[in-house]
Amino acid sequence: MKFLKSTGEYLEITELTDEKNLSLFEDSSSKLSVIWFAEESQLRIDGRMYSFCPNEIVFLTEFHKIEEINIVKGKLLRFNRPFYCILDHDSDVGCKGILFFGASSLPKISITNNDGDTLMALWRVFENEMESTDDHQLEMLQMLLKRLLILCTRIMKKQTSLSTLSEDKLTVVKEFNFLVELHFKEKKSVGEYAELLNKSPKTLSNAFKLLGQKSPLQFIQDRIILEARRQIIYTDKSISEIAYELGYDDIQAFSRFFKKMENLSPSDYRNKYAEKETA
Repeated sequence: MKFLKSTGEYLEITELTDEKNLSLFEDSSSKLSVIWFAEESQLRIDGRMYSFCPNEIVFLTEFHKIEEINIVKGKLLRFNRPFYCILDHDSDVGCKGILFFGASSLPKISITNNDGDTLMALWRVFENEMESTDDHQLEMLQMLLKRLLILCTRIMKKQTSLSTLSEDKLTVVKEFNFLVELHFKEKKSVGEYAELLNKSPKTLSNAFKLLGQKSPLQFIQDRIILEARRQIIYTDKSISEIAYELGYDDIQAFSRFFKKMENLSPSDYRNKYAEKETA
């Protein structure tokens, strides 16, 4: 079921059964997705295979590249930014929030029976409202989406160490993630992002340490290497072109960085992936 307004707002809800067709995600370049798995399923995203258990929900941004899907049974909710202008909403439920951290993380939650009942009831209201034709349909669907994202955000906080962070430290982490997504091609050091946030590098590192997750530098490097892998696999650009696009004037520096992260040179990585595709 799809909602599309003449002014560009888009929302889609779909029941997935034995879904292996990649065309489902061919037009996801400007959309954010929420996938609720009812059975064990797999997705290959940016060269990595992920397995999901029943009653897990994963949140994907337009920056994730889905290469393979095997969804036995589940539900898909997908929307674009004009439908729910993320930047204009509360940061906890927006693209600066914890559900849509960008491309280098894959947020997911596990659903209990009580939360599952609430989400299922909300899904049914979505289905009913998709068939409405009155003047308030857009506002109602936006309200339902925000309610769903708030519920999922609460669950995410309970299931992760995010709930242990003070509000100011959580804000720093969210802002940092957002800025990395915007500037990773030209800014490579923690200090540069600390300056943008008007914080010290130590403050950033301490906030991430409390989360028990990767360091700020690892987060930056993971985003760079993710983009490098994409460019190497999905384009015919030369390695030097890719290096320059990612902010490296010295191709040797880029090659050393790539090999350190992937244990293969950029050229060997491209050849290995090409062999895998033709096997």
